[in-house]
Amino acid sequence: MSAPADINPAKGPVIAVVGPSGVGKDSLMSGLAVADPRLRSMRRVITRAPEAGGEDYQPVSEAEFAALVEADVFALHWNAHGLRYGVPRDIEKLRIGASGVLVNLSRAVLLQAQEVFDDFRVISVTARPEVLAERLAGRGREDADEVKRRLARASLALPDGLKQVYEVDNSGDLCAAIVQAQSIIQAKRG
Repeated sequence: MSAPADINPAKGPVIAVVGPSGVGKDSLMSGLAVADPRLRSMRRVITRAPEAGGEDYQPVSEAEFAALVEADVFALHWNAHGLRYGVPRDIEKLRIGASGVLVNLSRAVLLQAQEVFDDFRVISVTARPEVLAERLAGRGREDADEVKRRLARASLALPDGLKQVYEVDNSGDLCAAIVQAQSIIQAKRG
C-alpha cells in the first residue's frame, strides 16, 4: 500500500564526505550518485572563482556570500583554505524521498552539522600520502606552497564526538572505493 499523496516520503540521511584535498571526494560522490539514482548530491556555494574548476559548485563573491549569510540561506557555512563555503538550507528538500544526500564538508564543521541534521553520517575518505601528493600536483589548482600546506593538514583527525563515522580508502581503484562506500550506505539504511 502506498502512502497518501499529501504525506512526504521519509527523509534520507545527510552523508558528509570528508577527507584531505586530493583524496577524491568529488570522484567518489559522483560515482555513488551514478550507482544509486536515489542518492543525491548537494552543491556547495563557494567564494572561489568559476574558472578555478574542480567540483561542481556555485561560485560567489565575498559580498554575495555575506549577503547569503545575512539572508539566512545556509544550513551551514564555514571558512577553509582562505575561502568561504556554504550548504544551502535546500538540502532538506533534497533529502525527501532520497536514499541519502552527499555533501563535501570540512572537518571543522562536522560537529555543527551533526547538531543541524537529524540523521547525519560521515564517510571519511583516506589515501596514502604519496597518492595525495600526486593528485594535488596533477590538478594544478594550488601552487607548491599550498600543496605543502594541504598535505600537512591531511593527517588531522576528525573531531571527537561524531556518532557515525565510516572510513573508505581511495588510494587505488575508484570503483573499489565506490563499492566500499555503497556497502556502508546500504548497511546503514535499516
